[in-house]
Amino acid sequence: MTILDIPRRTKIEYPESDGKPMAETMTHRKAMNDTIEMLADFFRDKPDICVAGNLLFYYEEGDPSASIAPDVFVVKGVPKGDRRTYRLWIEKRAPSVVFEFTSRSTRLEDTGNKKSLYAMLGVQEYFLCDPLGEYLTPPLQGFDLKRGDYVRLSPESDGELVSRELGLRLKLDNHSLRLMDVKTGEALLTPAEAMEKARDAEAEVKRLHEELKKLHG
Repeated sequence: MTILDIPRRTKIEYPESDGKPMAETMTHRKAMNDTIEMLADFFRDKPDICVAGNLLFYYEEGDPSASIAPDVFVVKGVPKGDRRTYRLWIEKRAPSVVFEFTSRSTRLEDTGNKKSLYAMLGVQEYFLCDPLGEYLTPPLQGFDLKRGDYVRLSPESDGELVSRELGLRLKLDNHSLRLMDVKTGEALLTPAEAMEKARDAEAEVKRLHEELKKLHG
């Protein structure tokens, strides 16, 4: 056998997009983006927690078809940083928590195949959110992995769910998923709310500065 007869190993491509739309409606897209940003800000000081969303997640080396793109996911024990794709055999960690914002086109997969796959991969908590309240009853549901199977999380008296993995309370409010710090009770701010708060603080500083100028003549 000559060197020309030795088969060359074909490089396997792992696409960065599955060609599917990011979200079905503007409501779903906003809910997904807000959740990603709120979680990223909440864990900003944790160098070993990665927050991502709508990122292709490959879970079997050598098989590009073995992939899924969770709406939002949080992984503990891996460094922060941008990733073009998430490959399980490289990262060595499955997501700790996954959120799916279910819609007309995804509801059956979200409650069926995806749920089974996440359980098989060892995703500890799985949350389903129907922001428009059209397909799920109740529209916010959570599941905890117990001995390989998901057990439904019982809601609090006010309908809130608690994520032990994230240290957050969750509730659906006016088509938005709201997140609250379990320790402090404070609500996490969406990007729009954070910007408004910053503007208010800037305006208050300006007002106080003007008051000081008046006091000093």
